[in-house]
Amino acid sequence: MGQTTPPAGRNAKSGLNPRDALDMLDSRTRQGSAELAGRTDAGPDVLHYLATHGAAATRAAVAANPATTAVTNRHLADDTSEDVRAELAAKIARLMPGLAERESSHIYALTIETLECLARDAAVRVRAILAEAVKAMDCIPHDIVMTLARDLNAIVASPILEYSPLLSSADLIEIIACGQVSEALAAIARRRNVHGDVSARLVQTLDVSAVAALLVNPDAKIRKATMDRIIDQAEEIGAWQMPLALRADLSARAIRRIAALVGSSIIERLAARNDLSEMTRMRLNRELRARLAEGEDIAEPDGERRAPADIVAAARAEGRLDDSFVEQAAQRGHRELVVQALAALAQVDPATVRKILASGTAKPVVSLVWHAHLSMRVAFKIQTFLLKLPARDVLPARAGIAFPLPREEMRWHLSYFNVLT
Repeated sequence: MGQTTPPAGRNAKSGLNPRDALDMLDSRTRQGSAELAGRTDAGPDVLHYLATHGAAATRAAVAANPATTAVTNRHLADDTSEDVRAELAAKIARLMPGLAERESSHIYALTIETLECLARDAAVRVRAILAEAVKAMDCIPHDIVMTLARDLNAIVASPILEYSPLLSSADLIEIIACGQVSEALAAIARRRNVHGDVSARLVQTLDVSAVAALLVNPDAKIRKATMDRIIDQAEEIGAWQMPLALRADLSARAIRRIAALVGSSIIERLAARNDLSEMTRMRLNRELRARLAEGEDIAEPDGERRAPADIVAAARAEGRLDDSFVEQAAQRGHRELVVQALAALAQVDPATVRKILASGTAKPVVSLVWHAHLSMRVAFKIQTFLLKLPARDVLPARAGIAFPLPREEMRWHLSYFNVLT
């Protein structure tokens, strides 16, 4: 077996001599080749030989080696192994800062060509690794950044869209106009210093997740006309109501408009704001008292005080135990009425429902609502009005209406509480 470490007394900076390199290759062990491929002192010719003749694990080690030349890196960008190209994608970004100043124009051009090749790689994983590595860099060519930003896979596009300092407002508006997927639009909405023009285009898409992300982003500029459009839609899109109420830069007029279309728990949040005039606060408190009184009438329509279980039983007998019933109960904060309704519809013990609600986490609650054959809108109302989860913890609908979790995952969450589906 050849030695895998320099003999004592050898100057490490002098590099590995060709005889030692050949000894390691002659061992014909993958471990030996991979070890050699990872050495920064192996020399460019040895590394190129390993890149063209080595096994996949060896080529991956060459791809990860910072001493590998630009020529060999470019060769590895076309490697048949996805693992090799993934290692190269993770490394190549680390070489970019200061490369133009350190190296010749030829080496710089080869490295850019390697980046371009990886940005168009057939494997989503490779493109995603590259995007994650270069997302915050300002030394990447603009056309490569745009290639990644336009990628139809959100796992590739989203890091670039959220963090890249090279994307202008015009770039972002162009990408929005191309019809990017919801996750990518939400990534744009989370950027620092979102320009008012970009916010307006995002709102025009009516993408539920993107607009919700825009509302909770304190660095997003939202013009009055854009905010009015959001409020116009918020009565039908519950996912926007709580983020609207928590938005810091609302005008008194916007606050009054929001109060007219949301439930009592959100009005309560609005009334607690520190930036209200006394007149606006009085209006909100008056609206809140009216909503709470309204809730009493709905919970007890005949004026008699009845147990929530009796109210649910009567609603079921009359064919009223449906989405609307549970949604209104949640919106008015009638926790036990929601408990009894979910227990009846999901055919589980009320104590189990209470445990799920007490968990304070969105996924089990959403899963229970699904099991009760109710809509995702009901699940959202329970999260925001009854549990009063922070906006960041609320699980929104997929595409505005669909349950966001796979069925198997929802079954798993329910099984944790011994609910059989």
